[in-house]
Amino acid sequence: MQIHNLAKTPSILNTFISEIRDKVIQKDSMRFRRNIERIGEILGYELSKSLHFDAHKTKTPLGISNTVLHKSDVVLCSILRAGVPLHSGLLNYFDAAENAFISAYRQHKHNPESFEIVVEYLACPSIEGKTLILADPMLATGQSMVATFEALKPFGTPKEIHLVSVIGAQKGVDYVANAFQSDTHLWIAAIDDTLNDKGYIIPGLGDAGDLAFGNKLQQ
Repeated sequence: MQIHNLAKTPSILNTFISEIRDKVIQKDSMRFRRNIERIGEILGYELSKSLHFDAHKTKTPLGISNTVLHKSDVVLCSILRAGVPLHSGLLNYFDAAENAFISAYRQHKHNPESFEIVVEYLACPSIEGKTLILADPMLATGQSMVATFEALKPFGTPKEIHLVSVIGAQKGVDYVANAFQSDTHLWIAAIDDTLNDKGYIIPGLGDAGDLAFGNKLQQ
């Protein structure tokens, strides 16, 4: 897997990452969602540089402009519910993309430290021969990303796969690197060192879904 860790190059992205981590600033859920959206825009911009481009002529009022435009058929798939703001940011840049949505959540059966990934809802177009962008803001254990891709397989074989996350744990990054084919790309804004016993990223930021949309009753 080709891993693109944007944190290695200091940029304005650091401001948005710092704010979504800050336990005082993140109390403003609207600001949290907007920052996730802006991070998605930056990740989408960087991702776009790896896509296929063809020559294009644009007729202006005064002549012809020669340029190149990306010609990839993009399907953008996000994991509900935390993935919605990230999806919006990516869609701001890939406005012609087809869209897929899937619910994948942790189900704790016996104790808080063990769980399995449950997929209950999926709406997806064909991904056959297309560029699949699979987005999940938190790449903790990596199990949700893998379970989601398994659920998408009946919809076709994509030409290329791009994984997009805001913050990941090294363990999760290693997990998806082993699970996906070697030419898959991972675009990520920050990678933290560890997970706690409950599978949350440390230092991370907490529960991205709750911070974006409010606390849920389900555990």
